[in-house]
Amino acid sequence: MRTSRLEAFSDGVLAIIITVMVLELRTPEGSSWGDLWSSATSFLTYALSFVYVGIYWNNHHHMFQLVERVDGAVLWGNLHLLFWLSLLPFTTGWMDESGFDEVPTVVYGIDLLMAAVAYYFVVLAIFRIEGSGSRLKAALGRDLKGKISPAFYITGILLCFVTPWAGLAAYTVVAVIWLVPDRRVERFVAEQDRAENRPHHHEL
Repeated sequence: MRTSRLEAFSDGVLAIIITVMVLELRTPEGSSWGDLWSSATSFLTYALSFVYVGIYWNNHHHMFQLVERVDGAVLWGNLHLLFWLSLLPFTTGWMDESGFDEVPTVVYGIDLLMAAVAYYFVVLAIFRIEGSGSRLKAALGRDLKGKISPAFYITGILLCFVTPWAGLAAYTVVAVIWLVPDRRVERFVAEQDRAENRPHHHEL
């Protein structure tokens, strides 16, 4: 199966997730600057979750630039990923409305962790269908950021039992790490394009 329908469906779901989150963003109760400031934490939690959805959309888009076909395992793996991402409006809203209490902040971290695990399963499913010649595997290399992110999430979850703000800081660190431009896939595609356009020996 080609990847076009999977990509279109995923784009639509991610767009809906962002829409639901912004609709749940609390507006100030009054019309003063002080009222706006009182809603700052609500906006910041929305911004963090928005960044996470953006990170997944960006990486999902880059990943499927290198994937030519998918099978049932990839489709179900992708739905598994979208399930955890679709919970972000709920976990974000609960964490915000609770005033960053321990349990809601832990649940938010678990949601982020499970989304990362689900994304990894999608990658593994693609590796399996493509075999040893996987272009995606060659482009990702050691995938250091992908491996350390779950460790940060687990650390953040544990820190929540000390103080939820420390856990939230750990979640934010992961977002910052992924916000740093990751050119692995782009470099791989560019190198392949140059190789394909390279003149043959008899043309030199």
